[in-house]
Amino acid sequence: MSLAPEGRCAAAADKDPTPCDGPPDAATIVDRHGREAAGCVHHCARLLAGLDGARVHPFVAAARALDIYSRARELPPFAWEIGR
Repeated sequence: MSLAPEGRCAAAADKDPTPCDGPPDAATIVDRHGREAAGCVHHCARLLAGLDGARVHPFVAAARALDIYSRARELPPFAWEIGR
């Protein structure tokens, strides 16, 4: 997982132009190798949509985790590459 541009949450991809939505540490995404990235709900969902085998950290509140999974389900991987 790459670092986000200055002033954005760690889950925001460098090339993703969308702004953060909510606290920058609202949730944490864990990739298949155990690496973690904390981020806002918006960027966590976008990150989750593009990573095979990723998941929301188990200590994230259930309602917030469901929100992230629901948003990710509606997105293609790397949504910013096609203007979403």
